[in-house]
Amino acid sequence: MPSETARHPRRSAGTSGTELPLAAILYDLGSAGPAEILAAARGVCRTVFLCDPARPHVAEILPEIRKYADVVEIDDDLGRTAHTLAELRPDGLTTFSEYAILETAELAQRCGLPFHHPTTAARLTDKYLQREALSAAGVQVTRCLVVHGPEDAAEAVATVGLPAVLKPRQGAGSRATYRVETPEELRTALAGIPEHTGPAEEFVVEELLVGDPAGAGGDWGDYVSVESLVQHGEVQHVCVTGKFPLAEPFREVGQFLPATLPAELARRCTDLAGQAVTALGVTVGVTHTELKLTADGPRIIEVNGRIGGYVNDVLTRSSGTGLLRAALRAAVGLDARVEPPAFSRLAYRRYLVAPADATRVLTLDGTELVAAVPGVQFVEWRAAAGSALDWRGGTQSCLGVVYGTAADHQDLLRTVAEIDRALVATYAY
Repeated sequence: MPSETARHPRRSAGTSGTELPLAAILYDLGSAGPAEILAAARGVCRTVFLCDPARPHVAEILPEIRKYADVVEIDDDLGRTAHTLAELRPDGLTTFSEYAILETAELAQRCGLPFHHPTTAARLTDKYLQREALSAAGVQVTRCLVVHGPEDAAEAVATVGLPAVLKPRQGAGSRATYRVETPEELRTALAGIPEHTGPAEEFVVEELLVGDPAGAGGDWGDYVSVESLVQHGEVQHVCVTGKFPLAEPFREVGQFLPATLPAELARRCTDLAGQAVTALGVTVGVTHTELKLTADGPRIIEVNGRIGGYVNDVLTRSSGTGLLRAALRAAVGLDARVEPPAFSRLAYRRYLVAPADATRVLTLDGTELVAAVPGVQFVEWRAAAGSALDWRGGTQSCLGVVYGTAADHQDLLRTVAEIDRALVATYAY
């Protein structure tokens, strides 16, 4: 049962003196942390965090959340959680975690709150179901097959072809994503799945989308993401986010705003993202659509039913536009539309990644030099000498994250080169 604090979350009034609406946040590891959520909610809504302490990330951070926010502990019993949620009488329910979208959708339906319909949530979090839905709607056909082990390799090669991509059926952040060139590489990768991810996890093999360096320019990643805001089924595309080139095999290295796309290509990207979001049944919330820039135009990598990782930070620092704030407004039924971003600076986040075959950090030197590079505002170090490494962890397994600004795109290239020169690491393999 919720505590008295949970039943009556902290009172907070808007500028007119009326009480602000209440947003329930189903919290887990995701694209927005508690401090960022609370900052975005200021003046928009009151918040209560629904936290399951059985989840490792939640258990680790729960004491800190309690210091600053109202918290209701929940468990994996959806019926009990729905009863608790109904007692709170929130105006909206949302999550910023990929791992909580399905649960949030089910709770929202049980309590009559706006969020993704459970069918839509399944399409947004299951890569195979998403490919099927986009194909059925005539948006994009992408060859894709669910696989469980080496015994499925021959069928996957016959159905999808090679080269191909092997990735978890569900997941985020470039986790455990392989490029496979031959049948033997696919069999070997499939044989290693239980060792690294657990025997119950399903994977998909899908066709490799080949990027065209001319799309964003040869110095930049051959893919982008489209950040969109949806309310009452109407889609507003907020921005197109630029990317750095991927690290092997398919690891994200960061993002920046504004992007480098020509206006016509950017329009084609937003048009395709809009078609995909509509086809998947999204009617409310923020979406993050990743697109490969191929020689034949943009093609969908995947659509996520949440804010993209770090996107709110980069967008806010580059233009002042708060996508997280808009997401909270949409969640509680307020008008969430935003003005097109007016970029006053170039902002970026850069992930510092180790070689894919490195297993441990032996030495990590130059950290102070990285922090001193002009334009670097902050460095979040996630590894040190002695830290174990596994590239399969995706963006969660990088050495650190650099937050900064640059005068323009050429200045950003110079900054990245200086950061790479400053950091000197040695590894065990």
